[in-house]
Amino acid sequence: MNRRRCAAAAITVVSAVTLLAAPGQAFAVPQPPEPPRKSLEEVREELDELYRKAASATDAYNLAEEQADRQSAQIVKLAQEIVKGQARIDDLRDRAGATARAQYRGGGLPPEAQFVLTDDPQLFLDAAGRIKAGSKATKDLLGELNRTQADLQAYSKQASAQWALLEANRVKREKHKKEINKQIAAARKIEAQLQKEELARLQKLEQEAAHRAQAAWLDSGVLKEIDGRATDQGKAAVAFATKQIGKPYVWGAEGPGSYDCSGLTSQAWAAAGRGIPRTSQEQWRLLPRVDIKDMRPGDLIIYHADASHVGMYVGDGAIVHAPRPGRNVTLAGAGSMAILGVVRPDK
Repeated sequence: MNRRRCAAAAITVVSAVTLLAAPGQAFAVPQPPEPPRKSLEEVREELDELYRKAASATDAYNLAEEQADRQSAQIVKLAQEIVKGQARIDDLRDRAGATARAQYRGGGLPPEAQFVLTDDPQLFLDAAGRIKAGSKATKDLLGELNRTQADLQAYSKQASAQWALLEANRVKREKHKKEINKQIAAARKIEAQLQKEELARLQKLEQEAAHRAQAAWLDSGVLKEIDGRATDQGKAAVAFATKQIGKPYVWGAEGPGSYDCSGLTSQAWAAAGRGIPRTSQEQWRLLPRVDIKDMRPGDLIIYHADASHVGMYVGDGAIVHAPRPGRNVTLAGAGSMAILGVVRPDK
């Protein structure tokens, strides 16, 4: 009886081993649990960060583009100076050559020197005076030729330096362009994974966050202190900017069909007759700053610690701005984003 039980147990063990070792047999491997899905509020914060990075890269791209335009203009100007300088050198060389040929025909002496050999005292004095004047003229001619050649060399050196800067800016623009596309692509990938209802809810969350920030800003009593009246230029800038409401945001765009944030503000002030820097960071760096309590319509509010966004104050606690890719030029609360400071183009 015991032998039978042992044999049965051995058969069971062998069968189990054989089954486990049999080819083609697959057994499910426990999978790690899927990471918890992010809430829409977390998605909103992530998208805000991506678009903010894209805005910062856009500002850097626009600055490099503006610098490249200035460098190109400088290269054109230098090229024109080089052409003029070369023409001047050719003229001076022709004149110097004419003088040399005249001396050769006179046996190595200018025509006036022939009269030095005369016995007539008056002719001698006249000839001596002309020789002195001719010598000075030749010296001046050679001096001008040397100066013009030096200027030409300097222009050529400057042009070479500008070409080097232009190429460096081209590399920077390409780098910033890749960064912009990278951040926007990452944001759009996240948005593409959301359902239609989730996208609608996400936009509502964006609006609610902006409203909370605006309410907190207004609750500070800031509007009670703001009483500035717009200048005529400020009114013209506001009129231009508000006419663009509804047009899409496109990074690097300066109108007329689309704008980025600083493209809108710079073009609005250009329409008002005052040129200002192209980028929000340069607007913050170069334009006169004013306290928020002294703010008036037409002033520019710079946002975020890196000055990567700008809107135009239109009064009553509101701005007009181009928000980000996927959004249109619109009105928003001036306090709906983190304010860095205020600048005034017409101060």
